[in-house]
Amino acid sequence: MRRPSPIPAVAGAPVPRMPRPTAWRGAASCLLPAAALLLAATALLPQEAGWLAVLVLVIGLGVPHGALDGEVAKPLLRPRFGRAWFPVFAAPYLALTAAVLVAWRLAPEATLAGFLALSVLHFGREDAGPGRPVEALVRGGLPIALPALARPEATARIFAVVTDTAMPVLPGWWAFFAQAWLCLALVWLLAARPAPRLLLELAGLALAFLVLPPLSAFGLYFVCLHAPRHMRALAGDPTRAPAVDRMGRAVVLALPVFGLTLLVGLLLWPTYPQAPGPERLLALTLQLLAALTLPHLLLDAWVERSVTPGARSDPEPVP
Repeated sequence: MRRPSPIPAVAGAPVPRMPRPTAWRGAASCLLPAAALLLAATALLPQEAGWLAVLVLVIGLGVPHGALDGEVAKPLLRPRFGRAWFPVFAAPYLALTAAVLVAWRLAPEATLAGFLALSVLHFGREDAGPGRPVEALVRGGLPIALPALARPEATARIFAVVTDTAMPVLPGWWAFFAQAWLCLALVWLLAARPAPRLLLELAGLALAFLVLPPLSAFGLYFVCLHAPRHMRALAGDPTRAPAVDRMGRAVVLALPVFGLTLLVGLLLWPTYPQAPGPERLLALTLQLLAALTLPHLLLDAWVERSVTPGARSDPEPVP
C-alpha cells in the first residue's frame, strides 16, 4: 500500500516548529535543585566519602561547561583554517594545559596561588560581566576567600592533598587576601547598594560557605551557579558561539570534548602520588581544573579582542 504524498505547505506560510518534549524540560528544570540538595547532603558524610560525592557531581555536571571552548573558537578559526581549525585550536590549548600540570609538580604552592588568582578573575568576570572590576573582585573572591575565613583548617587540608605538601595551616598570603577581600566586600556592599536579587544570591552563597564543608560549598557554587550561568550566556549570545543556541544544544555539543577530558583524566590517574581513592581524585580534579582555567581565560580574552566592537552586545550579567 502506497503512503500518501505529503501535502505541500502554502507558499509564504510559516513552518510550524516541533514542540520540545515537556518531560525533558521538566527533568532539566529539576536537575539543578536536585544537585544542590545532593551537594548540601554531602556535609553529612564522612570527609573522604563527602569529597568523593562532591567530585563526582563537579565532574559530571560542572566540568562540561568548559568543553564548549571549541565552539567559541570555531567561528573565528574555521574561516581562516578550514577543516584544520580544530588542530589549530587544540594544540596551544593542550600545550598550556600540560604546562600548568607540570607546574603543579615543580612549584605546587606558587601554582596554587596562581590558580586561586585566576579563579577570582574568571568567576568574577562570569558573574559580574565586563566593566565592573570591583564587583567582579567581590563576587569572584567570595568562593575563594570565604573558605579561608570560615573553615581555614579544612581548607588547608584540601590543598595539602592537592599540592601533596605539608600544609597544617593556610599560607599567610591566602589569609591576607581573604581579610582584604572581606574589607573590600563590606565597602562595596555599603557603597554600591546592590539589587535585592544579587544580595540574596550573595547571602545564600555566604551561608553555604559558613555551614557546609569547603568542598561541598564550592561544588554547590560551581555546579549550580557558575557552570549553568556560563552555558546560558553562550546560548544567549549568537555571535560568540552560533551553534550553541539553547541549553540543550550546549549540553550535546559539550559531550565529545567532555569525553576527551575524562580520557585525559584516566590517563593521568596512575601518575599521581596520592593514595588511590578520594584523595587522588581530589588532586587530579582540582589540578586539571586549574590547568584548563588558563587557556579558557586566554581564549575568552582573545575572542573579546577579535570580535568587532559593536558587532555584539554583552549579555546583561545575571544579578
